Amino acid sequence: MPDIHYVALSDLHFGAATSLLTNLAVASDQIDASQPSPVLVNLVECLRRLIEHNDDQTRKPTLVLHGDLLELALADDHDAAMSFERFIDLIMDHDRELFDQIIFIPGNHDHHLWETARESQYVDYIKAQKPWGAPWESPWHTTRMFSDPVRSYFLTALVQRRPNLKNLTIQTYYPNFGLLSPDRKRCVVFHHGHFVETIYLLMSHLKTMLFHGSSIPAEIWNLEAENFAWIDFFWSTLGRSSAVGQGVSRIYEKLQNEEQFKQLLANLAESLAKQYGLSGKWADFVEAKALEKAMDLVYDSISALERNQPDRPLSKDAEQGLYGYMDGLKNQKTSQGQVMGPLPNQMADEKLTAKDVDHFTFVFGHTHKPFEANRNFRSFPNWVQVYNSGGWVVDTVERQKLHGGAVILIDENLETTSLRMYNESEVLGDYEVKVQTATHAGDFPGPFHQKIAKIVDNAASPWKDFSQAVARGISVRSQNLKTRIYSAV
Repeated sequence: MPDIHYVALSDLHFGAATSLLTNLAVASDQIDASQPSPVLVNLVECLRRLIEHNDDQTRKPTLVLHGDLLELALADDHDAAMSFERFIDLIMDHDRELFDQIIFIPGNHDHHLWETARESQYVDYIKAQKPWGAPWESPWHTTRMFSDPVRSYFLTALVQRRPNLKNLTIQTYYPNFGLLSPDRKRCVVFHHGHFVETIYLLMSHLKTMLFHGSSIPAEIWNLEAENFAWIDFFWSTLGRSSAVGQGVSRIYEKLQNEEQFKQLLANLAESLAKQYGLSGKWADFVEAKALEKAMDLVYDSISALERNQPDRPLSKDAEQGLYGYMDGLKNQKTSQGQVMGPLPNQMADEKLTAKDVDHFTFVFGHTHKPFEANRNFRSFPNWVQVYNSGGWVVDTVERQKLHGGAVILIDENLETTSLRMYNESEVLGDYEVKVQTATHAGDFPGPFHQKIAKIVDNAASPWKDFSQAVARGISVRSQNLKTRIYSAV
């Protein structure tokens, strides 16, 4: 029978008060990172139960953490790091380690960990250059997807504090990590998912507006090089901005309520008019209204973010972005003049032609809305299995039925299945773990999926315990979020 060789998780957002995996003090919205959250404890118990059913107990699986592991934009670094440590305590306890290797793919909320890793690597590269005065290569902004990862300086330092993990190195791939079968006919690629949204390509789009004849890069290394500073600034470092970062976090939460957020923007517009406008009440009023109109446009732009589109698995923007990542955007060409998306372009650069892969699977997160689907992309000869791993954050006060978290499981033959751990619901009885796969109607799921489906029993522990814990966790964080939204900034 097939065994679990890879376990993939994304959007854990350790350190965020809205994360189900960050522990909160009793009857409080304050973080208590000295203990793991109840949801985290039960999630790890579910993973342990699954891995115990591997026929080969001498080989431990690899853990793939594909983005937004730590919340660095809207939380303090120490809360994020300590919450991650509680995770490591559970999955890598002495003599009970679940995994033999941990691979990390940074996302937008922990993009700064990639900057730390790549800069540390570049320093090591410079130190090794001999003789003195020899020319250096330009700093690189990505890794190869199938080889040559970069050591995660920050995460490795954290885990090696445990005596039993002093030799464990957490390897980083960015922005893509790939698995390839020995015959090169089956391939799985992991990506966080932020490059399927237009807002994370903002600098590239601005370039096309400012410079005639320019286009969105088709090469992933150029795409990252143009946008890394924007992603790193706004989406990955605000949490360390002390009181300013906390204020931005509160503003971000008020985005969940249109009335509250627009009132915040109206107050800002009025304040700006009084501070910098023309003299006289009438002039202030006119300028305030003009600024308020501009702020409305800001709201409309930000509210279009993927996680604020609760009624469909992918918004129109993200749907177009996914196809762009695979097949390329209009007039987006490689340096050889081919129309090709950044992902197959990187594959080709690493001597793997997408047309030669018979079975391709793409796994991403970022949206906090898990799904499984078959998609037809021009760059690939057969249907592509697409899995979204969802997320572990309560983004809204009202329950959103498409929001939820999943664990992506992969066996030695690169067969993939999704362990849908939960979807939000107002009904307690709706919370149960489901095993789902990306197949066409009428197709039979593979042996790996069937094996996992037999293990999950929602009437027994640990599955029942997990569902109860996640239902309670969502209720608490939803109420906390509501309180923060309607309180003053």
